[in-house]
Amino acid sequence: MASASAPAPSAGASAGGGKDDELADLVRRLVDALARYADRLPFVLDRQKLRSLTTLAAISVTILFAWKMLRAPQEQPRRPRRRAAPSSSNTSSRSRPGALNATDACSSADSRAHEAVNQLFQPVNLTLEQLVRHKLSEGRRVTCRLLGVILEETTPEELQNHVTVRPSVVEVLLEITKFCDVYLMERVLDDETEEKVLSSLSEAGLFANGALIKDKVLFCSTENGRTSFVRQLEPDWHIDTSPEIVHQLARFIKYQLHISPQQPERIASNIFSSPSLEQYFGGLDQR
Repeated sequence: MASASAPAPSAGASAGGGKDDELADLVRRLVDALARYADRLPFVLDRQKLRSLTTLAAISVTILFAWKMLRAPQEQPRRPRRRAAPSSSNTSSRSRPGALNATDACSSADSRAHEAVNQLFQPVNLTLEQLVRHKLSEGRRVTCRLLGVILEETTPEELQNHVTVRPSVVEVLLEITKFCDVYLMERVLDDETEEKVLSSLSEAGLFANGALIKDKVLFCSTENGRTSFVRQLEPDWHIDTSPEIVHQLARFIKYQLHISPQQPERIASNIFSSPSLEQYFGGLDQR
């Protein structure tokens, strides 16, 4: 009989070790999720405070799941009374099903814990409207340059030959106009280019239903003129491709989005970067 009951402690130890591994994995996933979410916010969190909050949250979740898993086997239905005292041979033969029932109960509790974790970390599908509201942090006025952001062209010289609105940015820009007062601006070399730009914006449907107003498309002859426009309008957000202008405006504008194909070094906590406007608003995991 001693040899039959010996494996029970090792089975319990392995089950306990499995629970410890599951809890450790849960804590690691929670810490990673909190750290990733903190990086997506449009402001900077103190890393030391984040570690403290993360540790507190991890301890709370660990205690909760440990309590649930420890409590689960106690909720098993009571066994019916035995009518007769079992013999030694019956005792050894019945001890094994009892051990299996306890193991099944632990597995069931672990399965419920896994389901809860998977639901907790299930990706959330947000609408474009929700993404725009979240990323703009309830901003009410936005200024944005045209070249390299709204238009395919990147220099004023290119605009003299052709003007092309980027199709992928139209939906995002129209969504922004629903919540914000939007001003577009660019440096041009002549009056004819101004007319070409306005015509292309109109053909793309940006002026339809008053979404964007022609009088809020501003033109200037120098880069300093664009900087002057932004400072006079005092927007909550400014979107630009020029690192020099972004740097100059960092002290005066609440938030800025630097559009750059490469990930530039972050020079201020209120400056964000993205390869394109639509990618910045394309999901919470885009920066």
